[in-house]
Amino acid sequence: MLSNINTDKIQYFAVAGSIILLFFIIELIRRKKIKEQYSLLWLFFGTGFIVLSIWRDGIEEIAVVMGIAYAPAAFLLILVMAIFLILIEFSIIISKLSDNVKVLVQEIGLIKEKMKKIEDKK
Repeated sequence: MLSNINTDKIQYFAVAGSIILLFFIIELIRRKKIKEQYSLLWLFFGTGFIVLSIWRDGIEEIAVVMGIAYAPAAFLLILVMAIFLILIEFSIIISKLSDNVKVLVQEIGLIKEKMKKIEDKK
C-alpha cells in the first residue's frame, strides 16, 4: 500500500514536471526566445516525457524492447539520447551560422576594398 502511494506521488510529480517543461518551451517560443524550427526536438521530447509519465508501464515495455533489465536505466538512456540529439542539432546550427558569418565577413571585406578604391579615385 505504501509503495503504491509513493509510486502515485512520483507519477504526479513526473506528469507535472513534464507539463511544466512543455509549457516553458511553448512560452519561450511565444516570447520569441527560441525559434520554432529550433524547438521541435524540445517539443517532441517534452511530449514524449508526458506520455511516459502518464503511461506507467511504458518505461518497462521500452526497457524490455531495448533489452535492459532495469527500467529506470532505460529512462536514463532515453534522456541521454534526447540530450545528445538536441546537442547534435545545435552543433549543426552553430556550424551553419559559423559558415554564414565567415562568408559575411569576406563580403564585407570585399565591399570595403571596393569602397576604398572608389574613394581613392575621387
